[in-house]
Amino acid sequence: MYVLILDDAPLNNLLLAEVIRDLPGCTVQAFTCPVEALAFVRGNATDIGVAISDFEMPGMNGVAFIRSARLIPSFAHVPIVMVTSLDQRSLRREALTAGATDFLAKPFDAVEIRARVSNLLALNQARLDQMDRAAWLDREVKAATALIAAREREIVMMLMKAAEHRDNETGNHVARVAHLVATIGRGLGLPEEQVEQLSLASTMHDVGKISVPDAILLKPGPLTAEERSAMQTHAERGRRILEAGSSSLMQLAAEIAATHHERWDGTGYPLGLEGEAIPLAGRIVAVADVFDALTSERPYKKAWSEAEALNHIRTNADSHFDPACVDAFLRERDSGA
Repeated sequence: MYVLILDDAPLNNLLLAEVIRDLPGCTVQAFTCPVEALAFVRGNATDIGVAISDFEMPGMNGVAFIRSARLIPSFAHVPIVMVTSLDQRSLRREALTAGATDFLAKPFDAVEIRARVSNLLALNQARLDQMDRAAWLDREVKAATALIAAREREIVMMLMKAAEHRDNETGNHVARVAHLVATIGRGLGLPEEQVEQLSLASTMHDVGKISVPDAILLKPGPLTAEERSAMQTHAERGRRILEAGSSSLMQLAAEIAATHHERWDGTGYPLGLEGEAIPLAGRIVAVADVFDALTSERPYKKAWSEAEALNHIRTNADSHFDPACVDAFLRERDSGA
């Protein structure tokens, strides 16, 4: 650990250096020019344990040196001792305001200097140790968070694999919907972290369909009113499956499962929510889900062209879909996102 000494008188530097040179772990670096001392601080700030600066120096006095040194981010908390033969309260106040930690008077006492420098070195080392501990804890928290996120993704994939056993198209559908959800989220200006969570959670929007009988789920023709009612239960059943999870991802997925078939005009299901009473996540997924369903071939219909599907989305803004979500979707599509 360096002890930086700055005094324009070489003899004073030599005397100070001799007093503290044999302190444990201490390497003295002396300067007579404040500009050279500042350059050293910029290149070695994290390795300096204490700085000792004279006050009266030509060109740049000690207060100006301290003020400049404190502007270096990694040097903001390193102890700085001001050495001066002047005993003026105004000077001390100015030095403290600039960032001085302690003062030494000239002529200095060797025992006092050793004790103060030794104590300040120990104080700075304790600060660095605390920073290392905080950095270690931060790494541990990030690693644990990443592990939890990985396990959540694994659970999502397992749920999707289970759904694929019922309907081979499900896996491709949810992947496309997830991409479209991210596109709409970015078009709405949502933070990237929120976009990623929405995209992942949206992959579980139809998980409730695992409870729908094959005869209904895979029926090649139109559903009867009774069959349609049975199919619509997948929204509520999906919510029940997912809301048991305590993580924010599962809670978001449960919200999406329950609300992605609600309509902006209040004629959707299962609750008939209207307008902004429908959670934003449900409104976003509604656009993505319908667009992909229209442009995909299903047992009961042929795929629409992209132009036909886009026109349907545009025409049904403010009735089926949130107009803001439609605008974001169409704008991002036009931009090639």
